[in-house]
Amino acid sequence: MKHFTKFESLELSQTLIESALAYKGSPFVDQQKGRNKRIGCIFLNPSLRTRASTQIAALNLGMEPIVMNMDKEGWALEMREGAVMNKGTVEHIKDAAAVLGSYFDILAVRAFPSLTNKNEDIEDFVFNQFIKYSGKPVISLESAIRHPLQSLADMVTIQELWKENRKPKVVLTWAPHIKAIPHAVANSFAEWAIGNEYDVTIANPIGYDLDPAFTKGAHITHNQEEALVDADFVYVKNWSAFNDYGKIHSTDSAWMLTENHFAAAPTAKVMHCLPVRRNLELSDEILDGNRSLVQLQATNRIYAAQAVISHLLG
Repeated sequence: MKHFTKFESLELSQTLIESALAYKGSPFVDQQKGRNKRIGCIFLNPSLRTRASTQIAALNLGMEPIVMNMDKEGWALEMREGAVMNKGTVEHIKDAAAVLGSYFDILAVRAFPSLTNKNEDIEDFVFNQFIKYSGKPVISLESAIRHPLQSLADMVTIQELWKENRKPKVVLTWAPHIKAIPHAVANSFAEWAIGNEYDVTIANPIGYDLDPAFTKGAHITHNQEEALVDADFVYVKNWSAFNDYGKIHSTDSAWMLTENHFAAAPTAKVMHCLPVRRNLELSDEILDGNRSLVQLQATNRIYAAQAVISHLLG
């Protein structure tokens, strides 16, 4: 693994999950591993859990994290080859990424999609410019199409709790929202859950099917009630349209989960990456009840990041 940007294999996934759970039991066991090393956390977009958990993970390994809010504190970056920089951009990514690569042992980058240029977003253009020009291992702190650290933490959470001698039924269900939301978390969760060979069902209204590149192997339905039958884990997330890219077609409040939705899945646990819009995406009764795993997921973000950083350190 040269970079951490996506699901690569079941073997690597299991290695990282087991490493994360081991670090959860003993966070400081490898404090010498990152000694005299630095990780640069580069944020082009806002963050709470990803920012804090990655810094804590690095510190647990004895590594110094340095955070840069490039969207607010850095020069406006030009990403395009051959650009004549006579407008608003001040520094080319070739120069900025090369400098950052010389300062840090690992880079961790967060770059959201535009939700307007579909081809550019699918190619993860902005994120891949950092990989191309930095010359150092790069960790995705969420890109235009994936959020692998979140998904690894989600897999850690499922494996930590699942004790049955069968594959869990995992449901990814769309939820209402008031704005156009990226596909990264939903794409990544589907990719990792399918890759870990879970029984995966994806439920969403008509018009909200995800990119098929991420959903091959899952059962896809437009009937949420049908999807929830016998579910073990239910992952709730909003996303905008993929085919009609970045558009909102429905905000049907009936898709917000309440306790009434779980008659056919009485023991199901509910997951969400946070932040969550309460009583829009998920009801208070679910978030504050015994089904909710959102705080456990957030805690496991630390150890997922720690496993990835440790793996890249060698």
